[in-house]
Amino acid sequence: MADSQKKMNTAEILKKVRQIEIKTGRLVSETFSGQYQSIFKGRGVEFADVREYVPGDDIRSIDWNVSARSAASKIFVKNFIEERELTLLILCDISASQQFGSSGKPKSEAAAELAAMFAFSALKNSDKTGLLLFSDRTELYIPPRKGQNHCLRIIRELLAYEPQNPGTDVAEALRTANQIMKRRGIIILISDFRTGDFSKELRLTAGKHDVIPVIVSDDFEKKLPEGNVIVSAETLEEGSDAVFDLSDPDFRKRYRVEALNFRSGLEETLKSAGTDWIDVNCSAPVYDPVVKYFRQRSRKFRFS
Repeated sequence: MADSQKKMNTAEILKKVRQIEIKTGRLVSETFSGQYQSIFKGRGVEFADVREYVPGDDIRSIDWNVSARSAASKIFVKNFIEERELTLLILCDISASQQFGSSGKPKSEAAAELAAMFAFSALKNSDKTGLLLFSDRTELYIPPRKGQNHCLRIIRELLAYEPQNPGTDVAEALRTANQIMKRRGIIILISDFRTGDFSKELRLTAGKHDVIPVIVSDDFEKKLPEGNVIVSAETLEEGSDAVFDLSDPDFRKRYRVEALNFRSGLEETLKSAGTDWIDVNCSAPVYDPVVKYFRQRSRKFRFS
């Protein structure tokens, strides 16, 4: 069932980029922009300057250092402005397991569509967007910038970049993100999370930034199809071949137990870091879970 995605030629890539641009652009304009803005905008302030104190000012805003240096013994208060511009960094897993897709659409293509949605949402709200493609190391880094051409480049790289390494290391990707992102921002972490332990790195990153894990999965990874089927599959990240008899009751039981254990372990890691995640099945429309997530989160912020 596992199958490596055939690489698109230049014309196919440009056509796909255009399709994603049209679809995500319309979706962002119609349904997504308001949720993005209500969740991420206006939640921080930054220092602007000082001015002379006037009656009614909050005494907690007094800048005692500046006031002490005043030759006229005047009192000054700090002036703050709302921090409007944010930086969004998309961490996208491009390891070999992302090329799997039992229903025709590989997880890598679903990830590209998701990343485009976030990038165009940031563009519409005048935020910067950056991209970090990772396997078991950083494969490609595009520094955060603004502009439609920049967003299109991000989508193009997501579709066209050929990974150099098959493995996955989410922990290393998070460490790299923390080195890149000096100020608080938004980190979108898109992966199937078939990786080693990354709980420590996720807790650290979530303490500094707003981290949104996006779990991209395939139906085949959760439940085996029915019937007497013998599958010859390549273990993508290990590069080895194996043959499985899907009608074998013992194999089906082991598969089900391993799938449940993987899921429960992943959820525990995400919960322990205080993150809310998005579940995306690449066999279904990928945008619906994201829109639902942001509507729920928007309501939570509105009534909190």
